[in-house]
Amino acid sequence: MNKNRPIRAILTIVAIIVSLLFLLPILWLLASTFRSQNETFASSDPINWSVLWPQHWTLGNIESAINNGFLRNLGNSILVAAVTVIVGLAISAMSAFALAVIPFRGRSATFAIIVLSFLVPFEAIAIPLSQSFSQWGLSNTMLALILPGLGNGLAVFTLRQFFLGVPTSLSEAANLDGAGWARIFWSVYLPLSRPALIGAGLILFLFQWQAYLWPVLVVSNQQLDLAPVAIAKSFGAFTSNYGQVFAETAVLAIIPAIVLLALQRYFVTSVSSTGSKE
Repeated sequence: MNKNRPIRAILTIVAIIVSLLFLLPILWLLASTFRSQNETFASSDPINWSVLWPQHWTLGNIESAINNGFLRNLGNSILVAAVTVIVGLAISAMSAFALAVIPFRGRSATFAIIVLSFLVPFEAIAIPLSQSFSQWGLSNTMLALILPGLGNGLAVFTLRQFFLGVPTSLSEAANLDGAGWARIFWSVYLPLSRPALIGAGLILFLFQWQAYLWPVLVVSNQQLDLAPVAIAKSFGAFTSNYGQVFAETAVLAIIPAIVLLALQRYFVTSVSSTGSKE
């Protein structure tokens, strides 16, 4: 054990240094949120402590973002993400339960199609899918922003792998007691699957929170713009308020960071369970 201590100490120091290197851009972004645009670029060269600490604190960037309607855009993103997580989790959990527990013909083929669905980049189908939404009269609606995120193959895969790890004796015992598949799903599997549900919920949340291409394709009404789209539109053709962009980007990054930090242990548990038995 004593021989390993120097190695562990070195590895710990290296891990801390690497973590700080990843943290520096975030600290710079947060610092730029609370200083003027001129100070932001003036303090970037040469590199010193003023890069990470504003010399003159100001809330002007946040006020500019609020006046530009960013709170409305942020609310749109929160609404779309929340509805996607709630409805998407219900759909994904029921689909995963059927694929993991209920025997039916073609189950393996159905699961293979679902796996292929999340291996195909969404960008590859976004344009033809947006044309279909336009023909259906769904353009410029919240429904258009929400629907593509409900059927997430990765979320179904994560939950199915977790359900496969649940002992079959539990469902068999419930079946002997007269419980149907719906009762077994609700009373046996769901209470045991909180880590997997949280992990799948994070997948659904992040998919919608960082969405940019799809909202641009299906929404032209600025009142329905999501936060990432609103940030992109903050850049003008000739001039841009970079302080406002920094403030909006910081808010957009902090929210998922808080969610991930609060639920990381459940997410790790759900990911580790994807290697369960078939």
